Amino acid sequence: MINIKSKSELEKMRIAGKITGGALELAGRSIRVGMTTKELDRIIHNYIVSHGAKPSFLGYGGFPGSACISINDEVIHGIPGKRKICEGDIVSVDVGAYINGYHGDSCKTFAVGQISDEAAKLMKVTEESLYKGIEKAVVGGRLGDISHAIEQHVVTNGMAVVKKYVGHGVGRELHESPEVPNFGREGHGPRLVAGMVIAIEPMVNAVGEGVKVLPDGWTVLTQSGSLSAHFEHTVAITPDGPVLLTKPD
Repeated sequence: MINIKSKSELEKMRIAGKITGGALELAGRSIRVGMTTKELDRIIHNYIVSHGAKPSFLGYGGFPGSACISINDEVIHGIPGKRKICEGDIVSVDVGAYINGYHGDSCKTFAVGQISDEAAKLMKVTEESLYKGIEKAVVGGRLGDISHAIEQHVVTNGMAVVKKYVGHGVGRELHESPEVPNFGREGHGPRLVAGMVIAIEPMVNAVGEGVKVLPDGWTVLTQSGSLSAHFEHTVAITPDGPVLLTKPD
């Protein structure tokens, strides 16, 4: 069942979203060569807690970190630890904050120093595909319109969307209905109505859609060994168009 949010619920979600976006913005400012992913996770954790919220991911299904930090060929769900961030890495940071009974969820891939042309193009196309999808998050449309717009932009640029993992509804639960694939057909899927809140999150591989999971049970890598990027916003569908709830300001 798709939960439709009231105006008061959306206001609470704005608070959760603002904290989420602020934590992600701080992560981008804090990333530096030589720091460990655990150090970056601690910075994110402290920001969320200092704003009266709880990290949505910490303990979720047993996940041990406050953020998912995935580097280079890691697609999603990277566990913070002793790995050091290096010059030329691309680092995807996925963050969630829970406050007043509601979650925010957002992700961005950051460049560390001078990155390759391939990495720069991958990041650009992935972020563009996110906004192509957001443009279709309008009352009266179909969920497939969002999915198709994302896939079309990615494929046109010679890259591949990850099909095994998808976006989702957000609200009282971190993951709610409906699923929001990054591939699909225009004019298909549930009708988009005011009050729906969804996390749109293209995960894009430079080469091939295939992925594999490490023995840790969490970290997802590209099967090809190619780079992967991930961008995400929590988006409210309103009569006035899509509203990004996870903007930091």
